[in-house]
Amino acid sequence: MELRLEKYCAQAAKLSRSQIKAALRQKRILFNGRLAKGGEKIIPGQDQVCLDGEELVWQQHIYLMLNKPKGVVSATRDSREKTVLDLVPEKYQRPGLFPAGRLDKDTTGFVLITDDGEFAHRMLSPKHHVEKAYQALLAGSFTGEMARQFETGCVLKDGYQCLPAQIRLLEQGENALVEIVLREGKYHQIRRMAAACGSRVLELKRIRLGELPLDPNLAPGECREILHKELHKILTTSTPRDQERP
Repeated sequence: MELRLEKYCAQAAKLSRSQIKAALRQKRILFNGRLAKGGEKIIPGQDQVCLDGEELVWQQHIYLMLNKPKGVVSATRDSREKTVLDLVPEKYQRPGLFPAGRLDKDTTGFVLITDDGEFAHRMLSPKHHVEKAYQALLAGSFTGEMARQFETGCVLKDGYQCLPAQIRLLEQGENALVEIVLREGKYHQIRRMAAACGSRVLELKRIRLGELPLDPNLAPGECREILHKELHKILTTSTPRDQERP
């Protein structure tokens, strides 16, 4: 695989195009020991690119934590709506990025964006779904019967029985603020589970994937790179599906 020098530098150094152009003009980039001119074709792992004397190491894959705001769809492209990829800064852009799992348009919080299909498959596999934690604002009061249904596995209106889910009350006012932990990801699952319990979801936010929480410093619409030492936390709570049924 070949990459243009500018794209290689942008991805390896997390710099914008304008910053890369400025570095080229200032003669701060070396390509295989000589001054780079721009436009050279780079073969990762074979060619050497240095910025200010430091070698730039290109990563095969990238993993991003996005704090998705309302009104944005979890898709790679959409002709009418803004997508999660539209929120990814230029320095993180690369071919093949996609959201690993989806949040509906009105749900906010942690979306993992990557170009690593194998990692996404491991995370999303029906046999080994990782935990996903949410904060939900439910209409009305939190009841013991609601807790029982969630914890034994809600039966949805179409007859599907969900895996047991954890639910705990965080705050009770006019409505109930709860934390819900799932190990599966059916379409609109929490909204459908709430409906099966005679309630409805007013607000919903994903706050954790596996054991990796949403960074509290990320404002809605912002994202950051997930460090390699953090990746294992996403898969930590992976549990085979057939061991979850009561």
